[in-house]
Amino acid sequence: MNVDAVVVGAGVIGSSIALELARGGRAVAVVDKAKGVGMGSTSASSAVVRFNFSTWSGVAAAWEARHYWENWADHLEADAHSQLARFHRTGLAMLDVEVAPRSVYLPYFDQAEIPYEEWDAAALARRVPGIDAGRYWPPARLTDERFWADRHGTLGAVFTPDAGFVNDPQLAARNLADAAASRGAAFLLGKAVVGVNRHAGRVTGVELADGSAINAPVVVNAAGPWSARLNALAGVGSDFTVHVRPMRQEVHHVPAPPGYNAAGGFGVVIADMDLGTYLRGEPGDAVLVGGTEPECDPLQWLDDPDEAGMQPTAELFEAQVTRAARRFPGLRVPHRPRGIVGVYDVSGDWTPIYDRTELPGFYVAIGTSGNQFKNAPLVGGFMAAIVDQVESGLDHDATPVQFVAKHTGAVIDLGAFSRKRPINEQSSGTVLG
Repeated sequence: MNVDAVVVGAGVIGSSIALELARGGRAVAVVDKAKGVGMGSTSASSAVVRFNFSTWSGVAAAWEARHYWENWADHLEADAHSQLARFHRTGLAMLDVEVAPRSVYLPYFDQAEIPYEEWDAAALARRVPGIDAGRYWPPARLTDERFWADRHGTLGAVFTPDAGFVNDPQLAARNLADAAASRGAAFLLGKAVVGVNRHAGRVTGVELADGSAINAPVVVNAAGPWSARLNALAGVGSDFTVHVRPMRQEVHHVPAPPGYNAAGGFGVVIADMDLGTYLRGEPGDAVLVGGTEPECDPLQWLDDPDEAGMQPTAELFEAQVTRAARRFPGLRVPHRPRGIVGVYDVSGDWTPIYDRTELPGFYVAIGTSGNQFKNAPLVGGFMAAIVDQVESGLDHDATPVQFVAKHTGAVIDLGAFSRKRPINEQSSGTVLG
């Protein structure tokens, strides 16, 4: 099979890249070991759309991407009868915490002209039914007596009314894949990549487990938690200053606390690093509860993403949901865990890598799990711009691509996502970036 570009990974990121490469006139093949689109870490995403990041590029990208979600059918150029993912604009309250103070991200909000409100503890309690505005930092394990200590003061929040969540992340990936397929992209599902071919110092395609090959002068690694393995097959990574590792994560589903979800709608998304958790509404008057990687909890790094147990554990369920119940005293902790498990592809500073590599023609869109679902529609444009300009002779390492956002007009320096960048010292070191 001969094409202009191969994208490895049919999640929300890979499908978006395929769409934008196809829009640019390339013949594209997408290959994924799963038998369906968006069946990897995409399907385990909480799909929260928020703007709180510790860098200008992160904030500007998230604000631009929000416009894609609000105009999803237009972005896809979908017909009126298509079944599409839906963005729910609920607003998000980022609770105050010392490791991610307002002073880090509010100047970027002002620069991007993102609407926000600054709430004190009284406003937080008034605007979010049933919430406890107490300060409990730092997060502690349930077996630690400090977890049960009384609050020491109160906290406020920064509220962004235009934040929210996408109701079905896997459907969003399928929407992007369908849009790419309508422009000629071929999706080869249930096929594993076992080799990366090269000739005369540049990539020439990939080998599949069935013995076939896809020949192409451009290969994009969007393989999620398998991305490090694919990089090894390509022999790249020696000049990376930021690396990626697979991490097991759980998100839990429980009945909502009384009054949290508005009648017929959903409550405000809560980002609560003070207790080490986050929470968003679900249909059926329920909520999803996830964690923000507090230091007291051991991270579940994996050597092999295929070895992750895919059933939620009682220990992590109890820890995360009990933390959410501390913030919402009306929330009840069920006896049996219910939720989803995913394997994330995490970079050292929780900032993704969108870049070329030392192997000409081999590109990476990796380290995206946990906080880049929101940016997926834009990431396709990022990678198409990098591929187009590097293949035309630009030295992206020396002169990074400057991406002009079509909705907001923001100029985003894609060097911020370089494989060679300094570690982001402003990062919270968690999924919140």
